[in-house]
Amino acid sequence: MLLLSTSTSNCLLSPTCRPIFFSALFELSMNIAFLLTILIVLVSPILCFTFWMVASRKDTPADESPLSAYESFGIFKSSHTSKPANPSRPSSPPPTTTILPPPPPVLKASDHHSDSRPHLLLSATGSVATIKLPLILSYLSTHHPNLSIRLILSPTALTFLSGQSAEQPTPATLLATIPTLEAIYLDSDEWLRPWVRGDPILHIELRRWADLMVIAPLSANAMAGLCGGFSSSLILSVARAWDGTGTIDEERPSVPWPYPISTGQDDRGRRRKKGIILCPAMNTAMWNHPVTSSHMAKLEGEWNVDREGGWVEVLRPVEKNLACGDVGSGAMREWKEICGVVEERLGLSKGGKMGSKEN
Repeated sequence: MLLLSTSTSNCLLSPTCRPIFFSALFELSMNIAFLLTILIVLVSPILCFTFWMVASRKDTPADESPLSAYESFGIFKSSHTSKPANPSRPSSPPPTTTILPPPPPVLKASDHHSDSRPHLLLSATGSVATIKLPLILSYLSTHHPNLSIRLILSPTALTFLSGQSAEQPTPATLLATIPTLEAIYLDSDEWLRPWVRGDPILHIELRRWADLMVIAPLSANAMAGLCGGFSSSLILSVARAWDGTGTIDEERPSVPWPYPISTGQDDRGRRRKKGIILCPAMNTAMWNHPVTSSHMAKLEGEWNVDREGGWVEVLRPVEKNLACGDVGSGAMREWKEICGVVEERLGLSKGGKMGSKEN
């Protein structure tokens, strides 16, 4: 040992051995640093996840599933449902297949052209007044069993009909309980299947099918999109493609269209045309906004159904207590009044028969 130590000391003092020794020592230290770096990189995520799990367990109520921390990050789901934050107000049900009906079958308007039933295309956009839609459907179905109704719901309108209460049933419930409701459409139904040449296009088929379209409620956003000519939703696409002159769609043999052509008749001898009834609903401040005034000027002016080439009839909102707590104009017209206008425009009488219209 003494001899080895003496030999090593002599080597370190030697000018020849000293660079080799320090080079080896430097290489060894670099290897150790590299191994420590790899170890830190591998261990750090595990430590962070462990600390996060401990903190999550501390914040988790005793009666809550320990899987909820994983569920919040989408790692996996369980059937556990935690208690709502406010026990006095039930939480809205999570989206399930029971809320939405199955996608409707492919619509071809030509299959219904001669069915002798008046066709009502009812639509709802994002307003609290959507909760009046079940009342409109129930009344029209009860008093006019021969009426054929198809319904379009915007994504926002759908949030008001998710089974929160008896007056806010799910679309699936509406379809199951309203006999005259043929189908419910969502934006996702427009291009649900890969399209090939010859396939029907939904917003065109809905326009061809309908004798009358009613948008109740019409939100401020939907009004802006309509006046701007947008077709960013199924409802706006149908309205954008509407036959406002009565010269595109074929007249149905036993169902007269709702509105007279202002010039008496068109170049094809027609005297009537289809139209869209708009029922605005919004906050008073939104209704009184100058942008809304400009939109209404267009809807009630240039696009008015009473004018040549017009196709729009507006049922102005009324003044009442609004859902936001304000009192003022902007509330949708009473649902019974809307039903009365629909009956008049489609010539409906009690029992669902067609009334007479003057040519």
